[in-house]
Amino acid sequence: MAIDAVFPAASELVMLYGGALASGALAHKVDVLGSSETGFKAFLAIALAGTVGYLVGSIAGWAIGRYGGRPFLERRGRWFHLNQERLDRAERWFARWEDWAVLVGRVTPVVRSFVSIPAGVFETPLARYTVLTAIGSAIWSFAWAAAGWALGASWDGVHEGFRYVDYAVVVGIALLAAYIVLRRVRSITMARRASDSSH
Repeated sequence: MAIDAVFPAASELVMLYGGALASGALAHKVDVLGSSETGFKAFLAIALAGTVGYLVGSIAGWAIGRYGGRPFLERRGRWFHLNQERLDRAERWFARWEDWAVLVGRVTPVVRSFVSIPAGVFETPLARYTVLTAIGSAIWSFAWAAAGWALGASWDGVHEGFRYVDYAVVVGIALLAAYIVLRRVRSITMARRASDSSH
């Protein structure tokens, strides 16, 4: 959950699994302060852990944006999947919603992973940012953990369905890598040809 605050990391799946685990429908149990639990106590532990983990990652993301600033993101934004276009979109989002951009962003799929760093860049006050992030993160974590609880024994079917998404992502990454390599090879070949023709 902490990673998902800065990089998209399937927090939905994490909390779904946690909720299913807490329901007691799976073979494993949740370890809550040294005792194995299922039921409401386990559900509460899972949802709170998700909320706090996400909050910690969000504060780290805010600090990267606040102290690195826009120049850092213009140079290194690709590390965080924040290109110029996404940063400009985030700036418009923050201009439109102001501080509420944090809360709205935290409960919006995909967008939620791209709020932390821009919030720091656009100097959202840390105290307000932390409160709004905690509220949005709690809504997200408790809702997805509750959905996992409701799925209970059906978890294996859901996980199987998500496995195909994992395969699609891996294939997509492989195709993108192949495209980049072919493009690089082609540009080197064209540069050599241009050099040879100039002699």
